[in-house]
Amino acid sequence: MEAIYYVMCWACHRRCRHCYDARYRPYVRAELREVVEEAVRNSPRIIDNLPDAVAYLDPTKPLPGGGYAERAGRVALSGGELLIDPVREAVLYPGLKRLRARYPAATRVKLAVQTTGDLLTERILDELLEHGADVVNVSGMDDFHVGLEGDKRRPLVERLVRMFESRGLRDVAERVPPGANAGAARYMFFGATEDQWIGAIWPRGRAWANGLSRAGITDNFCARQSGGMNFLDRRYAGSEVAVDPAGNVYPCCLKTRAPLGSLLEERLTDILDSLAGHPAFEAINAGRPDRMGLTYGWSVDDFLAASVTTTPEGRDYRNLCIGCDRFHERVLGPVIAELRERRLAARRSDAFGAQRAAE
Repeated sequence: MEAIYYVMCWACHRRCRHCYDARYRPYVRAELREVVEEAVRNSPRIIDNLPDAVAYLDPTKPLPGGGYAERAGRVALSGGELLIDPVREAVLYPGLKRLRARYPAATRVKLAVQTTGDLLTERILDELLEHGADVVNVSGMDDFHVGLEGDKRRPLVERLVRMFESRGLRDVAERVPPGANAGAARYMFFGATEDQWIGAIWPRGRAWANGLSRAGITDNFCARQSGGMNFLDRRYAGSEVAVDPAGNVYPCCLKTRAPLGSLLEERLTDILDSLAGHPAFEAINAGRPDRMGLTYGWSVDDFLAASVTTTPEGRDYRNLCIGCDRFHERVLGPVIAELRERRLAARRSDAFGAQRAAE
């Protein structure tokens, strides 16, 4: 695959009003212990069920003798906020260590850590690099993050850039000059701004409750970065899935109403391969969620009609994500459950056969 977006823990030090999942929030005392323990318990199984190789073929780079150049993919680790004390030490660092053991530096697989940036210190940056991080994604660069609105974030950006460059990190947008270290760690800044793919704000979580989404029916998040498009094409460029702390797998970071499966019980490749060729999932894969129901009696017109709703403050709203939610609720949820049971039954049968052969 080209990318796996793995949310390791729900805990965050912020409760941003634009957040797409209300579970990203501050936790204290017993609640904090609970979400950290969930992440500690699940992370090893999740990582072990990732693909043996995080790599993809690049169709823009054909090889002279046929085929296409293979490129290393990336695993992006996110929260919540992974740099808060209990999460950083108990979840993030062991996860980086396990991932680097699974994907040694020689595989060129990039390990990225996403953070809002305001908790990053020189010591923590050094520890991230020591544990195998290749990229630091700073995601809090927008007006929704309190204290980082407009020019207020400039001092933080300048401090972080100095810190990054003092450790030899390069901006991801910077071209590596000939003779330079092409394998040097990288950094990137982004946020929910008008020029970003999430600028219209996803109709999810607190963003939805606060009436912040400005997306219309033509804002197709499925066909945008970190959407569902190409999620099944795991051998080729553009393939990406999202995984939450419970091991649930989704075709997009927004999270469909039902997960595709769980990495606590199955390998990611097995889940994805079982969905290939299925009309509903192929529609997501094509970035055309409005065609998900064609084989279930839902025309495009029906899907668009199901994409109409009213926001919590009473405003008329239309977006394909709403139609996707309703199609999952009314039709696709039981289909996903049945496919999961088939996969698990096949695994049990294979295990039984192997046991009998061993006897």
